[in-house]
Amino acid sequence: MLDIKIERTKAPKALPDKDDPLLFGKIFTDHMFVMDYKLGEGWYDPRIIPYQPLSLEPSAMVFHYGQEMFEGLKAYKARDGRILLFRPDMNAKRTNRTCERLCMPEIPEEDFVQAIKELVGIDKTWIPTKEGTSLYIRPFIIATSPFLGVRASHTYKFIIILSPVGAYYPEGLNPVKIWIEDEYVRAVKGGIGEAKAGGNYVASLRAQVKANEEGYSQVLWLDGIYRKYIEEVGAMNIFFKIGGRVVTPMLNGSILPGVTRDSVIKLCKDWGIEVEERIISIDEVYEAYKNGILEEVFGTGTAAVISPVGHLRWKDEVMQVNDGGIGDLSQKLYDKLTGIQLGEVTDVHNWTIEVE
Repeated sequence: MLDIKIERTKAPKALPDKDDPLLFGKIFTDHMFVMDYKLGEGWYDPRIIPYQPLSLEPSAMVFHYGQEMFEGLKAYKARDGRILLFRPDMNAKRTNRTCERLCMPEIPEEDFVQAIKELVGIDKTWIPTKEGTSLYIRPFIIATSPFLGVRASHTYKFIIILSPVGAYYPEGLNPVKIWIEDEYVRAVKGGIGEAKAGGNYVASLRAQVKANEEGYSQVLWLDGIYRKYIEEVGAMNIFFKIGGRVVTPMLNGSILPGVTRDSVIKLCKDWGIEVEERIISIDEVYEAYKNGILEEVFGTGTAAVISPVGHLRWKDEVMQVNDGGIGDLSQKLYDKLTGIQLGEVTDVHNWTIEVE
């Protein structure tokens, strides 16, 4: 167990007004968690301190070689006052898979979860209670060695910050419009596509700008070799309901193993819905659309939970899914997941952890 030193702020910020819109990732709480790493010594000096700027050498390796990773999860306030985390152990496991791929030091899962619980407990007054809101938790690790040379850093910082948020997309639960990208690629098998690393996201920006200019919220990526097999959306895994079956791309080394993705697959199986994790091409999706059996499309992720897709644009073709509305399964999954996260429905899988 970590021996976390705590320094409380002497100048607390004003909490957001309960009626003000909480734009995603714009507001940050009073405190942050920090822990340092040194080669040969391991992780040390875990502490919670007032939220503040970082001081790093201009030669810190994170700036030059991109050795960094991040995670994302949420805390929720139940109607009975309990504070709940949703599957933080999965984020801890994914953190260590990313660290292993990027040659960064792993963090014991119990330490990762403890640090989050302690920080959320200190800033619990920041957890919003309005419908559709939550406290977003952003753990991240950066390489800090002051060295110009391509090798793994010898020092790191593990930091956690918190942000009260509303809906990730301006559309909220209303269906979003997705651009299917067939020019640029984000990741290939053998690369770092399955890691939660910033490099994956900067690689997506050029296509994201193009999609936004055309009025689309997000980009759906195709594989980097054949440009025909569906992978994931920029901030979400993707699911298709085709002829009563739920199909999602299999994890292949270039797709992020989403926590919400895993939860959705388990819920569908609980309900007796056939789920296929396999290769799926954009041609198959288009054929299903033309044949009238593309019943629903939705994305899954921590930020949006469930995001129905109303329109898919592929080249010059625009596919309107479910008349542009929310599908029954998308709504059912959203209600179930948010119900579990808020402690309002039975959590048979024991996915939530209470912050005491």
